[in-house]
Amino acid sequence: MKTDAPKQVTWIIAVILGILGILGHYGYLPAAAAYDFLLLIGGWVLLALGSVVEGL
Repeated sequence: MKTDAPKQVTWIIAVILGILGILGHYGYLPAAAAYDFLLLIGGWVLLALGSVVEGL
């Protein structure tokens, strides 16, 4: 399996998802508090897919 760096927009979206998850976990963003774990996992999965899938 060949891996490449994800596109910049994919990386930015994944980082935003991670930041929203962290802010929700620590209570700075109450709207995201219920989904903090899912946001973190979503960001991680997006980065992983961006590294494996070409063009993502």
